[in-house]
Parts: sequence; structure tokens; C-alpha cells
Amino acid sequence: MATVAAVNVGAARSVAVARRTVETAIWKAPVDGRVAARGVNLAGDDQADRMVHGGPDKAVYAYGAEDYTWWEGELGRRLDPGTFGENLTIADMAVSDAVVGERWEIGTATFEVSQPRTPCGKLGIRMGDPKFPRRFAHAGRPGAYLRIVVEGDVGRGDDVRVVHKSGHGLTVAAVARAAEGEDSLIPDLLTAPELAETWVSWALGNAVEELRRPAPDAGHDRLRDATLRRLVLAGVDPADAGAVLAGLVREA
Repeated sequence: MATVAAVNVGAARSVAVARRTVETAIWKAPVDGRVAARGVNLAGDDQADRMVHGGPDKAVYAYGAEDYTWWEGELGRRLDPGTFGENLTIADMAVSDAVVGERWEIGTATFEVSQPRTPCGKLGIRMGDPKFPRRFAHAGRPGAYLRIVVEGDVGRGDDVRVVHKSGHGLTVAAVARAAEGEDSLIPDLLTAPELAETWVSWALGNAVEELRRPAPDAGHDRLRDATLRRLVLAGVDPADAGAVLAGLVREA
């Protein structure tokens, strides 16, 4: 049984970087006791830039304790829980292998996996290495962002019970690999109704561009079928989906 190794929260702070000051809340630290999961946050947690961080699809970030062990070997130093800016450090679970739409009961709260973490420059500031975000992305250990679907409270030592898994099988690691250039995975992103809308829009844009190519490759039919299914998931009448897709492909 997976368990919560640490619950980490942090407020926004000003950090001097070169000749400028950056606002960031990536510094998270473990807290004791029960912590409320309400709305789009854990109690006591914050995000400095709500344009790209936080919100319903990024309410809580989870990272694996085993991934910490791997990074400690890579970096040659000890890393405390919260170093990667996660709210939940999870032991005995391959967090990056979580399926999009998977639901976890932790304490009295229920969370839903929505997307992987895409590292930004704030992670480089936290790690003292501006190149670290690329290293993090290439490592294939993105962790998982979670929605809060049932409000409650969580605490260190809580079991993490997987109570639902979607049948499409798309993992957050696969979504991250698609972003890193594995184009063959893009059709899979279009099959997951629970995937965060920003990723769906990105995948649809890439799919339409690929379908416009004058010389289709071997994955053309698979990509077209996945795009049609996604349009239907978005509310397009199945009888009209082909015409809608054809119009998108024809657009300059």
C-alpha cells in the first residue's frame, strides 16, 4: 500500500536571481498534523503565478519518494521532501506511471490525476541550476498533478488507495514523453477525457498540423481516428465530426 511520506506546503517568497527578483512558491516544507484539501489548494499552500501554476487541474502536485532516491543518486546529495515543489511525497508508488483520470483516496479527500508536471525556470532556481528543468524533463519522472474531487484532509502516514483507473491507460509519463518529442503518443492523448484541457488543445493542434501534411505517414489513420473521437468527446455530433475535422485541416 502506498502511503504519504510527507505533506508539503509553502507561501510565495521573493528570490533574488541575477539582477532581478522573482516571486515563487516552489519552496515547500513538510508540515505535521492534518491538512485540509479544499478548492484548488492544500491549506497553507500558495502559487506565485496563477497564470501557469495552480487552478483546478493543478490543485495538488504529487511526487514519488522512490524518485527522490533516484535523484539523490544522480545529484550526489540528500534531498528533503518538498524539494521538487510537490505537496504530497508518496512512498511505494510509481507516481509517474499513474493513469490520467486515476482517482486516489487519501485521508478523507479524493484526488484525480490530471496531467504531468512540466518543469519551468522556477525549478531551476530552486535547484540552483538553470539547466535543471531540461534535466528533469529528460529524466522521465514528471510526477502527477491532481484535482481535488472530494474535499477533506490529509496527513503524513495516510494510505493512498487507488479507487478508480480509466481504461484508456494513458499515463502522465506518456503525456510528458509526447511533449518531449514522441509524436507517436499524440493520438493516445486524444483518448483520455480526463486529461487537462491545455494538453488536449496542444495535442489537437499537433494532430491537425500532422493531418495537413501532403504525404501522410503510417500513423495517419490512427491519428485521424483519435482526433475524431476527441471531437465527439468535446460534444461534436458523431455525424458531423468528419466534416468538422475536414474543415480544421483545410484551414490555413
